[in-house]
Amino acid sequence: MSYCQRSIARAGRGFTLLELLVVMVIIGLLAGFVAPRYFAQVGKSQVKVARAQIDALDKALDQFRLDVGRYPTTEEGLAALTTAPSNEQSWAGPYLKKGVPMDPWGRPYAYQQPGTHGDFDLQSFGKDGRPGGTGEDADLTNW
Repeated sequence: MSYCQRSIARAGRGFTLLELLVVMVIIGLLAGFVAPRYFAQVGKSQVKVARAQIDALDKALDQFRLDVGRYPTTEEGLAALTTAPSNEQSWAGPYLKKGVPMDPWGRPYAYQQPGTHGDFDLQSFGKDGRPGGTGEDADLTNW
């Protein structure tokens, strides 16, 4: 049997169990190095999205104040940016192209007017959904 015939005969048999295990171990090692870096980037991007959304909501609230002469009350909330509060003749919204967004972790932004840090307080409680925290769990605010 010539060399070419042996190569063709071996190619028809497929991979051995040992070869498959070696490939699986290599893929597992690569995933172990790449996955943590990838997921760290996802967390950082969620924080950036929350900051951008807070900035956009802050600007929409300022536009509401320019038109109406006041910020929405805590009871009216951020919904006043998309739906006119009752008895408001000077409301010129909607002030957001889409509805009021949830934070990147799927929870509503906390809005309080008057605020303890300014005219109003707007915040997301971060990944853990609780006040305080560090890193991705840190609160994101407009102050």
